[in-house]
Amino acid sequence: MIAYIKGKVTYIQDDSVIVDVQGVGYEILCANPFVFQTSLNEEVLIYTHHHVREDAQVLYGFKNQGQKSLFTKLLQVSGIGPKGALAILGSVNVSDFVAAVEREDDKFLTSFPGVGKKTARQVILDLKGKLTTMLSISDQPTTDNTIENDTFEGLSEAQEALRALGYSEKEIKTVIPQLQKESTSNTDEIIRKALSLLMKN
Repeated sequence: MIAYIKGKVTYIQDDSVIVDVQGVGYEILCANPFVFQTSLNEEVLIYTHHHVREDAQVLYGFKNQGQKSLFTKLLQVSGIGPKGALAILGSVNVSDFVAAVEREDDKFLTSFPGVGKKTARQVILDLKGKLTTMLSISDQPTTDNTIENDTFEGLSEAQEALRALGYSEKEIKTVIPQLQKESTSNTDEIIRKALSLLMKN
């Protein structure tokens, strides 16, 4: 298995990055490839999961071990494949997801694309108690569950508004990392911040 790849980021696409390792270009699928925008043409280390299917071999990439570990755990849940797991990682930080599983927060889990009530319950059934041993939830940005949910929902609503304004998924993905750092849960404020960032790009 390929545990990680260290090389120069030469190209960023909507759903992947190309990393040059001694003249060989590896295509690595990522939840949000644009988090590597600041490392373009620089050497990076990307943690990888080597997914082997009958018809293809795919590399999935992550910025840290926590994201990779959560990805591999999600693949063990019935009803969640690599694309679904990647979509989840692209919408939330690891700590918040672990906290949601531990408190059996169905509403939070069903906010993710492709995750219905049945799959959310399966996630809780399969993963509760199994994530905290390998992932730290002590660095949660918020300790109040309501604030966590409101922030997540505010970000989701802001993304929908940006799409309605005509921004592409590629453009929106470039500003998601910065928006996730915002402490506010107010949708309007998140949209204003996003527009400000988009105009700078």
